[in-house]
Amino acid sequence: MTVQDWTAIVAAIATALAGVTAMLRFLVKHYLSELKPNGGGSVKDQVNRLEARVDDIYRILCERSTK
Repeated sequence: MTVQDWTAIVAAIATALAGVTAMLRFLVKHYLSELKPNGGGSVKDQVNRLEARVDDIYRILCERSTK
């Protein structure tokens, strides 16, 4: 194999690794953005709403059991 062949192989591997790295960075940023509250649409906001509802239900059940 010539130097040009080795250079082409190394360039192809580097390009593939750069593509995989870019894809992973995009996915990580996308998933991390879902874990931050943003005014209603993120997973974090939905979990907070559900937690508040569960707390309300628990409070109502506790009030009923003491009567």
